[in-house]
Amino acid sequence: MTVTFGRVNLGAASEQPPRARVAAMSNDPARRNKIFGGRGNMEEMIPTFATRALIIIGLSTASSLSDAAAPPGAPLKDAAVACLDSGDGYLRAKLGGAVNAHLDWPNSGTRCEGEFRENPPGVRLSFQRAAGGAPNLLLVFGLTGVKEGVAAREVKANLTVIVQGTSRVFGTLGDSRCTVDALTQRPLAAARSYRIEARGFCTQPAHAVRGKGDVLVSTFEFAGPVNFNTEQK
Repeated sequence: MTVTFGRVNLGAASEQPPRARVAAMSNDPARRNKIFGGRGNMEEMIPTFATRALIIIGLSTASSLSDAAAPPGAPLKDAAVACLDSGDGYLRAKLGGAVNAHLDWPNSGTRCEGEFRENPPGVRLSFQRAAGGAPNLLLVFGLTGVKEGVAAREVKANLTVIVQGTSRVFGTLGDSRCTVDALTQRPLAAARSYRIEARGFCTQPAHAVRGKGDVLVSTFEFAGPVNFNTEQK
């Protein structure tokens, strides 16, 4: 699947034969810039992790289509996916507005990742279902000021909600709209890795990055891994 952002002005090339039109577009730097440029300030509006997630939306969709085409009875390649090896990862959240959903994702079948982030200092965690869903969501939480191995309260959080397989992205565009009431950490087997468990709420919605619409995540709670090995000391 090919996802194209922005508009392409074909101009006079539309009158050329198909082969000439393809060659003209591939050899013309100006046309390449029109297709792949024009990103605006997207990276400033949503967390870096979520920006990378936009790039793999098409790949995720293609993977889902591949699974759907498997013969009846064939094992799903995502069947062994789990959030935490310890079996106690999860995500629960209530969403309303442009996306209405009551999420209750258990450890099994939930793909989650976490890492240290530098600006602002803290951690970033992401959650999604391996087999997709309706809607097929990816949630990314950025927690400000969280330090390795230290419990915390009243943590500021930013949140990005991505509807995978589409161009719909909603972001709080900062950490002033969501708060984590309580956060705990438990060491995992891997060096400098922890199980982070948190619960919180948002008082204002996440706005559509493109187009219109808002999503309010009124409550959320989760447990997932965070690796602090990327932290610069």
